[in-house]
Amino acid sequence: MPDTSASHVTRPLDAAAAALVVLICLSWGFNQVSVKLAIHDIPPLMQGTIRSVGATILVAAWCRWRGMPLFSRDGTLVAGLVTGALFGLEFVLIYQGLAYTTATRAVLFIYLAPFFVVLGTRIVLPADRFGPAQWLGLALSFAGMMVAFGAPTPALDPRQMIGDLMMVAAAAMAWAATTLMIKTSLNRISSEKVMLYQLVVSIPMLAIGALLFGEHVRHFPSALAIGALAYQTIWVVSVTFVLWFALVVRYSANRLSAFSFLTPLFGVAAGHFVLGEPMTPAFAAAVALVALGLVLVNRR
Repeated sequence: MPDTSASHVTRPLDAAAAALVVLICLSWGFNQVSVKLAIHDIPPLMQGTIRSVGATILVAAWCRWRGMPLFSRDGTLVAGLVTGALFGLEFVLIYQGLAYTTATRAVLFIYLAPFFVVLGTRIVLPADRFGPAQWLGLALSFAGMMVAFGAPTPALDPRQMIGDLMMVAAAAMAWAATTLMIKTSLNRISSEKVMLYQLVVSIPMLAIGALLFGEHVRHFPSALAIGALAYQTIWVVSVTFVLWFALVVRYSANRLSAFSFLTPLFGVAAGHFVLGEPMTPAFAAAVALVALGLVLVNRR
């Protein structure tokens, strides 16, 4: 059941919650690799469409098995539709932005999201404001990412600037806004219903995007691609996203969103061990900076 007590607004993560969110970020880091493994057989927006359809079936079946009401009138329809539209917009912007900018620049711009969450809470959740130590922690974590990926150079190609802006929009308009909507308007319902709002609304958005951008499957996907898509659908979307939304309701959105800085670092590690991608010596320093930042962010 969602936590509706007032303390959920500013509650720091306890040890169990911190361990769970680290597992979630680890899973999301491997999700980046799974998208790459499948992308040669299944284009990105089609991947998003398929995984949303599959996850909808799985989450709805879970709710039916648990006897959880999904169609009761609880006053969340409008907020749920808006949140679903933001969720779909996020992935359309990210997938298409990658056509214009580099993956490294995309990571840095997408993970501005925690800053937008903190700024947004000053307006909609003033009780959850960060102090100087938490802001320093957030800055250190972001600095750790820059050590790992390198500071972005000025965009020389106008198309690259468009891609960069799409990534910022994905973080500012979609990811952060989705977090705040869940925290303020969807905190009375189960995280499974929150997930279904987003999946059901995002399916037509992703499908239309795939058609507009001319995506199609040229041949029957390999077993590796199917397995990678199954990982995204069954574990990442149907399980870890639902757990994340439950944590958003129960704990401080600011403190929780800061943990997302771990995801790209796990993605680098996964890319190294699974795909053989290079890992620089600075990676250890990046991990140390992110860890120190998270300690500061979660100080009581």
